Amino acid sequence: MKVLIAAFLFTAGNALAGTVGQPAPDFTLNDVGGKPVKLSDYRGSYVVLEWVNPECPYVEKHYGSANMQGLQKEYTAQKVVWLTINSTREGHYEYYPPQKMAVWMKQVGGTPSATLLDPTGTVGRAYQARTTPHMYIVDPKGVLVYAGGIDDKRSTSKEDVKTAKNYVRAALSEALAGKPISAASTASYGCSIKY
Repeated sequence: MKVLIAAFLFTAGNALAGTVGQPAPDFTLNDVGGKPVKLSDYRGSYVVLEWVNPECPYVEKHYGSANMQGLQKEYTAQKVVWLTINSTREGHYEYYPPQKMAVWMKQVGGTPSATLLDPTGTVGRAYQARTTPHMYIVDPKGVLVYAGGIDDKRSTSKEDVKTAKNYVRAALSEALAGKPISAASTASYGCSIKY
């Protein structure tokens, strides 16, 4: 009986992980330079978590159109912390080791606060991240206030970025203005994360 109750509580706790309105799971991951980065060190700031895989055509859409880099620049200039996370497992043919990931980010002109590697998939699973890109926003109290897609155009076409409703921009604009986020949970789209 105790085992069943413990299993239920563990499952129920996992179901809440990565859920809007719940505390964002804390984590420590190494950046591409080997420096540990801890989410809770950014308490007091808004934090964007962006799941990425350079080999994904949906990621290529948003970096190839400079959409993702534009968001990074716009919001880090407003003191938002932007953490880009690659949860592709080590050994998968799409895995980028730290130096290769750093080179890629430089080549595409990305300016996140840090580029992090999660080769065991522990952090991705904690957030129930399923796609690249999959986007999350954590508020200054450490609560998850947005989870979902970057926008409403589920395609790989760079042209669609121009007419898309950008959920991340809308959520950050509302949050920074002290307003409730009107679309706090949306469907993510993209390539599956290679756990």
